[in-house]
Amino acid sequence: MNFLAHIYLSENNDEIKIGNFIADSVRGNNYLHYNNHIQKGILLHRHIDTFTDSHAIYRKSKHKLHNKYGHYSGVIMDIVYDHFLAKNWNSYSNIPLEVFADEFYNLLRNNFELLPERVQKMLPSMISRNWLVSYASLSGLEMILFQMDYRTKNRVHMQEAIVEVELFYTELEQEFTSFFEELEISCKEKLNQLNQIL
Repeated sequence: MNFLAHIYLSENNDEIKIGNFIADSVRGNNYLHYNNHIQKGILLHRHIDTFTDSHAIYRKSKHKLHNKYGHYSGVIMDIVYDHFLAKNWNSYSNIPLEVFADEFYNLLRNNFELLPERVQKMLPSMISRNWLVSYASLSGLEMILFQMDYRTKNRVHMQEAIVEVELFYTELEQEFTSFFEELEISCKEKLNQLNQIL
């Protein structure tokens, strides 16, 4: 799962959202340097990644891209799954996606000093290109794949995966819907567990 899903699955706690968002830039036990709620977000992010990577439905989706994109098929599918979340956002949230995104961008601006340097450098591009809302359209999805490909030094031309996405579109959307239902349940259980120990 990519940024939008991680933020959404943090429920309504701003600090958990921040932790979940920055988690990829926090290595090992360095999460202990943050307060309890941000720690929960980081640990929830790691749970989401583990659950996703090992799930049969996600692996089935990712396999459709594996021959051409190899290791990067997972990176691409994380973004594609965020596309389906954004596209069907009204089925998951009562808050319009544009409002949700603006509130999150403001949260990051107001807590800029908490963000790792890598995230601070990425943030202006994310906000100016409005990634969270852009996920919802195929053109926005292609733009984000291009941005991700640039960050990985154009190794596999990820934006070209839009061809496979369109080819398998209905199947991928069905797979996402089934998978995400299970992921939501797992995240609620994980947060309840974290609330008991942190």
